[in-house]
Amino acid sequence: MDLQTTMSSFTAQDKDQEVRPSSSGSWACKAVDEFDALSIEYKPKPIEKYPAKLHARNVKKYLDVGEGLIYLPGLPSFNYEDSDMPPAFRQRRYFYYITGVNLPDCIVTYNIHRDQLWLWIPPPNSGSSVIYNGARPTAKEIMAKYDFDHVETLTHLDSYLTWYAHTEPGKIHVLHDYQAPKNIELQITRKNGCHSIISESPFDSSRLEEAMNTARAIKTPYELRMIRKASAITAQGHINVLRGLRHLSNEAEIEAIFTATCIARQAKTQAYGVIAGSGENASTLHYMANNEPLKDRQLLCFDAGCEWDCYASDVTRTFPISGEYTEEAQAIYDIVAKMQDECIELLKPGANYRDIHIHAHKVALKGLMDLGLVEGGTFDELFMAGVSVAFFPHGLGHYVGLEVHDVGPGGSLITNRLYGFTKKPADWTDAYFQILSNTGVTSDGGSILEKDMVVTVEPGIYFSRYALEEVYLKSPKYAKYINKDLLQKYYPIGGVRIEDDLLITEDGYENLTTVPKGEEALNIINEGKKQEEGERQANKKATESRRQKKTWFW
Repeated sequence: MDLQTTMSSFTAQDKDQEVRPSSSGSWACKAVDEFDALSIEYKPKPIEKYPAKLHARNVKKYLDVGEGLIYLPGLPSFNYEDSDMPPAFRQRRYFYYITGVNLPDCIVTYNIHRDQLWLWIPPPNSGSSVIYNGARPTAKEIMAKYDFDHVETLTHLDSYLTWYAHTEPGKIHVLHDYQAPKNIELQITRKNGCHSIISESPFDSSRLEEAMNTARAIKTPYELRMIRKASAITAQGHINVLRGLRHLSNEAEIEAIFTATCIARQAKTQAYGVIAGSGENASTLHYMANNEPLKDRQLLCFDAGCEWDCYASDVTRTFPISGEYTEEAQAIYDIVAKMQDECIELLKPGANYRDIHIHAHKVALKGLMDLGLVEGGTFDELFMAGVSVAFFPHGLGHYVGLEVHDVGPGGSLITNRLYGFTKKPADWTDAYFQILSNTGVTSDGGSILEKDMVVTVEPGIYFSRYALEEVYLKSPKYAKYINKDLLQKYYPIGGVRIEDDLLITEDGYENLTTVPKGEEALNIINEGKKQEEGERQANKKATESRRQKKTWFW
């Protein structure tokens, strides 16, 4: 059926037609519950269609309109500046959410009142393009793999949009004004010679983003399977780092082990840059240089998570490189572990995430006071002064999904919404203090957790020389509460962060992260040390045996 016939058939259809059931199946992989930690055998992805129509209908529900067209372009292909080489392809996540298509140069449209999801693809390539890059998938191949009602080439898109603007009801909804197509004819000539003129823009960019953010926050069963798969591979990467730690001498080797583990299991993309901060590097929240030696350093703050079919995992563990904590490092780790344990237990539908964040600061402050790191006032005085922000300068967590810092209800500024800000704060350090002091936020301003959201809980305590000495100790407001002399004992720790991904369930939560932590992680590190010592003794005996045999022979 050609495009003109297809479009003409729309007008003949009964507008009250029954909604077509969502198709089952996509090219995306079906996640498995168990992950073989010892095998890297390649296993072909079983065919399961990405639930594109279900996701499109979810957006329609939150868009709350009965008619209109959703128009979303995918990422166009391009090369680096002054180069013939392209960067690694990363699909636009809003486009991916209602397509599952990880190909460049495509566009999707969803006719809301007709419940029709169309993908628009480049024409077939030929010649040297095929020789160098392979053939693009055909419309027939895409229809077999993806959940679309129709696949058409981009050469017909302008005509389709012009037709839609003049004959179909409702606006064309776009994420951003700059993404609106430029070539729609706003005047067309009818067969009778009359003109049909559109007096106002057919595009609306005011509603789609918020609707998509709200839809993306509530994960479908398919999305949860993808996140579980990413989490399982991430867990194996972390375990391999723990097992091999005894052999490693540089942060770069830690990154290499993790990424190699993921790639060997077909997870070739990281959800974010690997953070392998040893010693004082652990005090830099997003340290990614990963190029310094591990020798004579206490802790490693290791934050790494892979993607599976564009869905992210996000996990942080902190552990002693030697396999044994110093007294100061153990004390800080115990505080952070208590922060995380208590905050996780507060997760449930209806809970306000901002309140959980505040609870984390209260636990941190109590621990810091017990160690004598902060002093000079009552608990309430120190809390309202916001002194804990000097040691815990970031948010407790964020949404996880197609982005590692995923979108959520109420707008695109996800972190702002999660903590109750109506606009982006000028400085996040000030922002988290405002949360504690109740300035700039309302009591109901934070994100209310709902069933099937996925969020992180990632408290931390850090000893950043810059933050403490150049910011807080130079401020009379904070300096009077911070024990400057005692800080010297804690600077070598750098920082401690512990992070898990949590699914909000009907009556609480499920921890999707299976990476060992605490004593379990120490056991893996020290088991590796025992194996290394055993190997050393075995090699020593073998060498001695060879020496004795050589002596005897002569």
